Amino acid sequence: LLPPLPPPSSPFRPPPPAATMATDMSEFMDQAISVLTNDGRNMVGIMRGCDQYTNIIIEDCHERVYTVEGVKTVELGLYIARGDNVAVIGELDQALDGQIEFDKIQADALNPIRH
Repeated sequence: LLPPLPPPSSPFRPPPPAATMATDMSEFMDQAISVLTNDGRNMVGIMRGCDQYTNIIIEDCHERVYTVEGVKTVELGLYIARGDNVAVIGELDQALDGQIEFDKIQADALNPIRH
């Protein structure tokens, strides 16, 4: 049996439930985002939708493929990323991103996540 919860006035009261991921991601709505997936892909575009499963809809999406020859861009258009394949979502500073010379960047591709 579990011990009873402490009274409301106790300093050891459990914290309130955390906000859902969809609530936290709503701040990225209609913003430029960068998404890293579990299989090592990097996609950039405008977030147009999300749900409680972290499925996201990305408009004007393109994938950045990092190679030792430089960064290649693959246009994807309107893209839906399944939430169980999303590792990281972050806001993209378009002004800063525009200053990066991707043709001069060389890198090995990201490895997929191993569970």
